[in-house]
Amino acid sequence: MSERSGIMGCAERAVPLCCRSRSGEWLLCLLLFWSSLAAAEQPSKTAEQWLQQLAPALNRTSYKGVFVYTRGNDVNSMRIYHRYRDGHVRERLVQLDGANGEIIRDDNRVVCIYPNKGQVQLDNVIPAGPFAEAFANQLTPVTRWYTPTLLREDRIAGYPAVGIELKAKDKDRYSYRLWLEKNTGLLVRSEVVGVRGHTLERFQFTDLTFTDNIPDSELEAKPGNRTIQREDIRQPDASPHRTEWSMGWKPAGFVAAAAPVSARNEAVAYSDGLASFSVFVEPLKGVDMPSGVSRIGATTAYLRKIRRNNTTFLITVVGEVPPLTARRVANGIELGH
Repeated sequence: MSERSGIMGCAERAVPLCCRSRSGEWLLCLLLFWSSLAAAEQPSKTAEQWLQQLAPALNRTSYKGVFVYTRGNDVNSMRIYHRYRDGHVRERLVQLDGANGEIIRDDNRVVCIYPNKGQVQLDNVIPAGPFAEAFANQLTPVTRWYTPTLLREDRIAGYPAVGIELKAKDKDRYSYRLWLEKNTGLLVRSEVVGVRGHTLERFQFTDLTFTDNIPDSELEAKPGNRTIQREDIRQPDASPHRTEWSMGWKPAGFVAAAAPVSARNEAVAYSDGLASFSVFVEPLKGVDMPSGVSRIGATTAYLRKIRRNNTTFLITVVGEVPPLTARRVANGIELGH
């Protein structure tokens, strides 16, 4: 037997019999088999090494596409344009379901635009979930608070992706499952996992194109027929009084990541490098808000009222943390004199 026939015979025994029904299909299966052997010989990255790519990829990769976001019983789809150029990030998200709202981001400047309600500026707001790393000014080592484990590889929106499970080390935060596109490290799917192991929220790209060719016109908001230029966005009025407050307790690992600009309240966002929550403290005016907790998917909002110097203040803790965590944070807030 020749050397060539020996190799082919060995490969033929390794390939499933169903692949040998036609010569073309047999050859295709053989090529796939050899490719899988070559891939298996390549050293793979650890979960920690993949996580190091998460924040840079969220900001420094240019792409456009459509993603679906599932939270509780709500399912929403959004179109996204994300461009990184000359050290600056510009991004536009267009809501595809219901009202045609948009979100415009210019580095850490974030504006929500509603056609019938005007614009709301949310500078330095930290989003929930794995996107927190793209916004936080001070990042903490994620593996201190989560145990990372590699999951099986998958294919998402047409791209190979590496799966990573991040198991929370305490009950003050949720666990996560992330999938990163293998070439860029971009987050293409994520799941927030509750303390009982069930999925609370899910984000996933359904269409994705990596491209540097994103013109300025695709990054400007167009609610209705009117284009809102960046210089037209209303700035919040300066608040004449600042509410002094202090935090008595916060979960380990969460650090102040940004202080959103606001004309009406004092707010601080906290992040552990993955999850985030924000604390708002403001005088209660107008409608009397009920105290207590509410939750949609993984997002919890806890409201508490405090009476001080003949004024009632509303403390709101909102973010991707368990209800007991949000309640403990809110109950630990103390107002200055």
